Amino acid sequence: MRILITNDDGIDAPGLEVMHEIAMALAGYDGEVWTVAPAFEQSGVGHCISYTHPLMISAVGERRFAAQGSPADCVLAAFHEVMTDALPDIVLSGVNRGNTSAENAMYSGTIGAAMEAALQGVPAIALSQFYGPRNVNLDDKFETARAHGLNCVRTILDKAPWDKTDYGMFYNVNFPPVPAAEVKGMRAVRQGYRGDGRFGMKPADAPSGRTFMWITGANQQDPSGDDTDATVNLDGFISVTPMRADLTAHDALEALKVIE
Repeated sequence: MRILITNDDGIDAPGLEVMHEIAMALAGYDGEVWTVAPAFEQSGVGHCISYTHPLMISAVGERRFAAQGSPADCVLAAFHEVMTDALPDIVLSGVNRGNTSAENAMYSGTIGAAMEAALQGVPAIALSQFYGPRNVNLDDKFETARAHGLNCVRTILDKAPWDKTDYGMFYNVNFPPVPAAEVKGMRAVRQGYRGDGRFGMKPADAPSGRTFMWITGANQQDPSGDDTDATVNLDGFISVTPMRADLTAHDALEALKVIE
């Protein structure tokens, strides 16, 4: 198997090391694992691409490249420069530091990379490690992803539906905020909505007198509704959510026909 891994935390992030371990085990003895990841942290950039300026890409090891761009840029660079002889069989994005459940999915560069792969016609899975009081102080904060990641990815590849529609499907996986031994299983659920999970801004005055704005988040330990990702994560389950880039509100389309 030929695998591309990327992330939004950057080429030196510990979660990318975990992803490489998962990918190497998945690829097998005669497989290949390629890394094209951002040179610097790109958390929160979503599905953005560097449309108005070029980006530099550098080889930093065997089958390992750092790009000065977003996670989606990294996927494009891999497909159209680094791996032009043969595209990967799958793209694995992560393992993200923190959850991409509920509203977080809309901002995640980890999700953005998987989305771009799907738009390019390649299967993709985004993987993230949820943090909370039960695991944030572990010696290995990625313990749960490390222990359960390979089986999770294999299960999705073997049993989950994949389609080749215009907006190809990809999967968002979140490992729960508990030690590996306390994981209760996997759950197929929809993306949730925490309600008060909106981002905000907080001003800070610099010694120069200038005002800078910092993004602020919300409580990540709030559930997101029945049978949804954040809720099952907080209950100790790995969430698996099918996604695609089609932003149409299909439930409202029929009612909108009144404008015709």
